[in-house]
Amino acid sequence: MTAETVTPERFRQAWSNFGTGVTVVTTAEPDGKVHGMTANGVVSVSLTPPLALACIGHNRNSFPLIKANRRFAISILNEEQTAIAEHYTKPPEQRSSDSAIPFVELGESRVIGGALAAMDCRVVSEHEAGDHTLFVAEVECVSIGEGKPMMWFQGRFGHFSAD
Repeated sequence: MTAETVTPERFRQAWSNFGTGVTVVTTAEPDGKVHGMTANGVVSVSLTPPLALACIGHNRNSFPLIKANRRFAISILNEEQTAIAEHYTKPPEQRSSDSAIPFVELGESRVIGGALAAMDCRVVSEHEAGDHTLFVAEVECVSIGEGKPMMWFQGRFGHFSAD
């Protein structure tokens, strides 16, 4: 392993080797419709109280919505929900209709139906960090499903194997 100058591209490439689960973070648009984005920058923060963190880029359409709403939801996707993950990687103007997305109510939010787990979250603090804001939120409602996780590794969606 050799040391190289840190550039945004090299930094992104280094982190692509960290396999993560795949989530969709949702929040409400002003007209009440669901707005979502595929994200792997989410993490559990605390058990008592139950806190989760979503790291949202300032250039994402989700950023001003979460900042204004003070609420978001996290849906942890299963391996059969690749089409949903891909849908939310696109800018909103390039997406087809969300009508095929199986939204369900969870607490005060809408989440992806059939997900491995989903959480309704209320923002309790935010911390600006570079070109992102870390939204720390109390999890007010949780739902747990079944299945195998979808994974993100080296810029691709994949599946987990215990082998």
